[in-house]
Amino acid sequence: MAAHIAIPIPMMPGKQDIEIEVTINGKRQELHYRVELFYWEDCNIPTIDRVDCIRQMLAHYDQDWTLYYIGSPTDQFVPITFVKREDLVKQRRMLVES
Repeated sequence: MAAHIAIPIPMMPGKQDIEIEVTINGKRQELHYRVELFYWEDCNIPTIDRVDCIRQMLAHYDQDWTLYYIGSPTDQFVPITFVKREDLVKQRRMLVES
């Protein structure tokens, strides 16, 4: 079971790169996140299904980042959080070790 810490991030246009340094049981880790707003109007395929739209928008996203969390959509956009791929490996290792 994983514990969570919630940090409110203001919704601003564009990418928000977030760096977090945490110390857990004396082990210091840096974690890198990115929150980005994806606007429905930017969907290149005409569809009513928003899941297909998200899938299409993420298909060619920067491969150094991996999907971490899909936030609550609005009528205009959906906020999506990414984590650096290497940091996801660190997180999983920390969970296994605990």
